[in-house]
Amino acid sequence: MTTNRLGLLRGQFDLTWALFEYHLERLEEADFRWEPVAHCWTVREDAHGRWVPDWADTEPDPVPVPTIAWLTWHIGWWWETATSHVRGVPPRDRTEITWPGSGEPAVAWLRSLREEWLTAVSALSEPDLDTPAAFPDPAYTRAQMIAWVNAELMKNVAEIGQLRLLRVAGRVSPAASR
Repeated sequence: MTTNRLGLLRGQFDLTWALFEYHLERLEEADFRWEPVAHCWTVREDAHGRWVPDWADTEPDPVPVPTIAWLTWHIGWWWETATSHVRGVPPRDRTEITWPGSGEPAVAWLRSLREEWLTAVSALSEPDLDTPAAFPDPAYTRAQMIAWVNAELMKNVAEIGQLRLLRVAGRVSPAASR
């Protein structure tokens, strides 16, 4: 069986997205900004009504636990940046990528980013995969970046799923869960 690299990468992406849809369909508005511990990164509304993510240019130790809101913003930031690199256009600065808000706005945003990504990647040919991408690593090719997107998305999907499950489990009495 021979599979081209684009087909393999697309198959990995489709599997990860199917797992994400399981959680996206079940997310409640209150899930997004739920903080499971005191040491969290989230998004906070500024004086102009814009959602601003917590951020540090140097990763703190210990790393804060992200909320679903922060994770969905983070996906939006790196995915929009990766899509720009696939298209060969300069990406927007991280501070210009605005989270749309909890619930349906965030879910719709992620689904639209998926469509933009699939459109950009579908325009590539096999030889395009060997051209430089420079994101998230200056030495990456487009193939490596696409594989990284698949891995980063899978990691973020697992984090969102785990947070959602923990929040739901916290609403169930111990006696009812036996």
